[in-house]
Amino acid sequence: MLQSDISVIFDMDGTIFDTERLVLDCWERIGEKHGIPDIREVFMRCIGTNKVRTQEIVFSHYGEDFPYEKFSEESSVLFHQITEKEGIPVKQGAAELLKYLSEKQVPLGLASSTRLAVVTQELQAAGLYDYFQVVVGGDLLKNSKPAPDIYLMTCERMGALPGNTYAIEDSYNGIRSAHGAGMHPIMVPDLTPATEEMRGLCEAVFADLLQVKEYFGNVFR
Repeated sequence: MLQSDISVIFDMDGTIFDTERLVLDCWERIGEKHGIPDIREVFMRCIGTNKVRTQEIVFSHYGEDFPYEKFSEESSVLFHQITEKEGIPVKQGAAELLKYLSEKQVPLGLASSTRLAVVTQELQAAGLYDYFQVVVGGDLLKNSKPAPDIYLMTCERMGALPGNTYAIEDSYNGIRSAHGAGMHPIMVPDLTPATEEMRGLCEAVFADLLQVKEYFGNVFR
């Protein structure tokens, strides 16, 4: 694969932003407030999915009378209270990797299960939005990760061939999605460790994005 053929697509939450831990904390705090059990267990199953799929997972565990919209809204309010005060936490190496790939003129895309409006606002607030040629949010399509749809859509909008495109992901659902799209997944684990299944689906597994930068440095030699 020539450098001129390579494209890279990033996940956002848990990959570029250290937000998965913050969202989990918000879920657990709201869950404790209302006496809701098993919050961590349910949250871990939702990582990498969009809002529709998350609701389905929550209902499958707690039943369809669970007040999902109220719970989601309370968690969201708490999340935004924290980020407005403290800012959105950016993953170590994220800015360096994006800058490096841009300087190498590698086309960059973003495929997040989060709603597009939120993705856009958070990337702009962190000063990272302009690195990406294409940004796709989870509300733009029906099937959530682990289905390959979001990565196929992002590749199509970029004019990139999946077989020439790397996907940078932290979650099991994201890796399954990218692999199903015929891409080259790279996993940087966040809340969930790399399992034997994940290592089998991935091109490589790294501890942080600075190691991913070193990896591409070797690819581009």
